[in-house]
Amino acid sequence: MKSVYRKILVWSFATLVLSLIAFVGVTIVVSSHLAYRNGFFGHASVELEEAQEAYEEGGPAKLARVISRIDRGLPGQHYLTDAKGRDLLTGADRSALLTRAASERPGPFPRPSLIVAASADGHYRWIVRMGPPPFDLWSFLPYYLLILGAVALVCWLLAVNIASPLRHLARAVDRFGAGDLSARVNSNRDDELGELGRAFDRMAERIGTLLTAERRLLQDISHELRTPLARLSFAAELSRTAEDREAAVGRLKKEIRRLADLVGALLEVTRAEGDPAALPHHGVWLQDLLVEVVADCRLETDGRGCSIALQAGVPLTIEGDRELLRRAIENVVRNSIRYSPKHSVVEVQLDAAPGAASISVRDYGPGVPAEDLSKIFHPFFRVDDSRGTTTGGVGLGLAIAARAVSLHHGRIRAENADPGLRVCIELPLAAAP
Repeated sequence: MKSVYRKILVWSFATLVLSLIAFVGVTIVVSSHLAYRNGFFGHASVELEEAQEAYEEGGPAKLARVISRIDRGLPGQHYLTDAKGRDLLTGADRSALLTRAASERPGPFPRPSLIVAASADGHYRWIVRMGPPPFDLWSFLPYYLLILGAVALVCWLLAVNIASPLRHLARAVDRFGAGDLSARVNSNRDDELGELGRAFDRMAERIGTLLTAERRLLQDISHELRTPLARLSFAAELSRTAEDREAAVGRLKKEIRRLADLVGALLEVTRAEGDPAALPHHGVWLQDLLVEVVADCRLETDGRGCSIALQAGVPLTIEGDRELLRRAIENVVRNSIRYSPKHSVVEVQLDAAPGAASISVRDYGPGVPAEDLSKIFHPFFRVDDSRGTTTGGVGLGLAIAARAVSLHHGRIRAENADPGLRVCIELPLAAAP
């Protein structure tokens, strides 16, 4: 029997049958015990009084009529004897019945026969010899069937309540295994079955994230490596035939360096979103982090003939991965430097917002068309598709920043500052200790 539903039903019905058998047995025992103890013992004294009066008033003849009437109306055989056990109606010796009645008590189970005796004034004895009290099982059958039906309904509801979510979970697992990564249980139960469903949902979310990241990486690599590989192949061929071998080798090294940068960026963006659960959480002082990023970028601004300015007078702390945040902010800053004209300033500012830290990076470059403001955070999107210009990148810097901010439960957005572009990052502040 492999079905949990059937197992629950079978065990429930087995318990029900055993309970019903026990109930019937207890009913028989209790009815027997009460019938003997409360019924027959109580009636014996009343019958003795009536038989005694009949014998004293009319002798054996009237006693015979009374005993005959009692025998017809009540179960068992009835005798009136003197103190020694002599039957006052027939003269037979009933002393053995008196002796047995003195030692006999009603027990927990019915007996084949029982002797009950009562006495009055020490002169008379009333003896009742009878079999076990009748018990008509069929008269109780409708009640037993009613109980059986009620308990069977409860057992069925129990089986459905347990087996139904398991079947729903099995269907979700089958769908997920068949490639439907959106399959979820979405259980709202508060018991162990609900926790099992939510555990599956968390696992499916985790696996779905990893598979999506892997597929995206493969797609990105297959799409983006075509041009660099073609250029690399051309540079390699050129280095063999060109008159200026040094220039050709320099071009080859440049293409190799670009290819290495592209692969590194792909791995970084995949690593940023591939393992959210493993993201470390430490206190990060944003003021110190921004000072470090600005210092690292000054060499690049000097080379482009522009400058960078930092305003971070507010000490703010967040929880997260310091290195991942540093790379995200650095990517935003370097993107602004790449599009900044000479003699301009890249402005980096740290402010406090309600429950969050706000970081803004502004340049004074050409800006971005309004319809492309949300697209610049997509992987490999570039307003300028040229890779050969000084501003041409692989289109992954802002995508890495967006995913890193999202992993820290923050938001990132871009807006035109007229002139230039402003990128704003909001990160939730660390809880107060």
